[in-house]
Amino acid sequence: MGYPLGLTLYNLAARPAVDADAGRVARPAGLVVWLHAGAGEGLAGVVELGRQLIEEDGVGVVLTLSAAPALAEARALGSQAILQLVPHDFPNLTQAFLDHWRPDLGIFSGGELRPTLIYEATLRALPLLWVDARAPHLPADRDGWFPGLIKASLAPFRAVLAVDDTAARALRKAGVDEEKMHILGRMEEASAALPHVESDRAALAQTLATRPVWLAADVAPAEEAAVIAAHREVLRMAHRLLLILVPQDPAHSEALAARLETEEGWHVANRGRDEEPQNETEVYIMDGGTDYGLCYRLAPVTFLGGSLEGEGCARNPMEAAAMGSAILYGPRPGHYAAAYARLGAARAARMVGSGSDLGLALGDLLAPDRAARQAQAAWMITSEGAEVTATVLQMVRAILDGTD
Repeated sequence: MGYPLGLTLYNLAARPAVDADAGRVARPAGLVVWLHAGAGEGLAGVVELGRQLIEEDGVGVVLTLSAAPALAEARALGSQAILQLVPHDFPNLTQAFLDHWRPDLGIFSGGELRPTLIYEATLRALPLLWVDARAPHLPADRDGWFPGLIKASLAPFRAVLAVDDTAARALRKAGVDEEKMHILGRMEEASAALPHVESDRAALAQTLATRPVWLAADVAPAEEAAVIAAHREVLRMAHRLLLILVPQDPAHSEALAARLETEEGWHVANRGRDEEPQNETEVYIMDGGTDYGLCYRLAPVTFLGGSLEGEGCARNPMEAAAMGSAILYGPRPGHYAAAYARLGAARAARMVGSGSDLGLALGDLLAPDRAARQAQAAWMITSEGAEVTATVLQMVRAILDGTD
């Protein structure tokens, strides 16, 4: 079968390339779902979708991305899928990719279309879905005008799940049929809520009673001074305020407690020493790990460390958001820039640019009504995203089961 005119011109306009991922691992046995996330738009949701397919449905998952930084981000997010750079969008390379993996379903995410890969998939009768769909565009190195190419590339998708009304308008303009269009929103973790021991939470909540509490989580050594300074500043207004401090390195807890006590005169309790906060305790040091689920439930306000003076935030802000904790963070979001942008747009998280800004923002959020509004917005973000992921999973399972 010959290539359509637009696709022919698209391929003729490109330079030949060598597939960087020609040495692929063996195809997993059984069903295989191929996920393509382009440059990484909405990557956290795609990673979570892959995790659930692997753990709950026992299928193999191949996740392709079009840029090395996005590939590194997928690894940092703990993706359990087989990770690969997508092949260059040329006939022989896309044919080799599809012949090797023989996927049972292809799922595109974001806005990137790869016309040759999509065309070759249709020749193999591969069902295709487009989730977290945004305004469609060609790969960054293949941009140009080719007659009818975008519309033809959209036609094979069984369903197009747009992230919002703006994306839906762009998709309709590009040629998506109305009956295929669904405005669902963004995928997110099915539940970012971390586990906890309820008896520990109940006991600590009773001990803390009506004391105001805030959490500084995964704090880098370079940020400790800023966190303590913010705590000292706000204590002038809220004299019973308790700081739950989780250092980035749990092995540093004992030395940190000793320094705060002996050099700075703080009243400190250290959970690592089986100490519980007393009425006079001002700083309660916890070791993180399995305690994070407990910490987020105790603190209505959370500062996520690594984002101010560290190497970037290493904890997913959706963990705190799922527990209804108002979020503060610095200008270094790490691999969670998209999550912070989404939370920030919903006024569910607030960025601080410096240690002094942290104290001001913390003081503002200690007003219960303000913290509650921000926490409610954060919780809504996570719950809505979970519903979208669940809907996508239902569609995927119906296709794999042959019931759709």
